[in-house]
Amino acid sequence: MTSARQHKMAILTWIVVYPLITGLLALLNPILGGVPMPLRTLLLTGIMVPTMIYLIMPFATAKLHNWLDRNEKVTPHSLGEVK
Repeated sequence: MTSARQHKMAILTWIVVYPLITGLLALLNPILGGVPMPLRTLLLTGIMVPTMIYLIMPFATAKLHNWLDRNEKVTPHSLGEVK
């Protein structure tokens, strides 16, 4: 993965994480308001991470693949072949 693609993936991840975590906090706070913070965080991340990895990121990367792969150059080195 090139540096440009890594930066784009970081931006995309942030764009996806922010609304997801905000929505989950709004949804779960009334239910888990009295639960200790470490347990709330455990439950929140237990929902958020699988949702991100298996649902949202595959959809987002498929929709934005042209932008993510723009200016990618395939070279023997990028394919793992070292001369």
